[in-house]
Amino acid sequence: MERDARSLLWDVRESANAILRFVSGRDFDAYAADDMLRAAVERHFEIIGEALNRLGKVRPEIAARIPEIERAIALRNRLIHGYQNVSDAMLWRIIQENLPPLRETVVDLLVELNGEPS
Repeated sequence: MERDARSLLWDVRESANAILRFVSGRDFDAYAADDMLRAAVERHFEIIGEALNRLGKVRPEIAARIPEIERAIALRNRLIHGYQNVSDAMLWRIIQENLPPLRETVVDLLVELNGEPS
């Protein structure tokens, strides 16, 4: 079962890395003007939310250590089911303010759980 937790955390880390890489060197206006970039970012937020949701089911004690996990899962649900209520400005703010600390927490948990998934 430990492999499952590492694999899910790895997915979160990789999607966070992808989002941060995609927006590196861009400002909000460039982000808002690029529909392919926005679609890619949204897809990776969906992966993050789904992986964290599954983590909560397979290893709730690990999931509980991730601050604001419920908000990340809710963002995934909003992107999937309430996409019309998702603004570019909201996602940009999440990228800037919330994603780096989430990524850092996940990296720390991966190290604690002994690294990469098998």
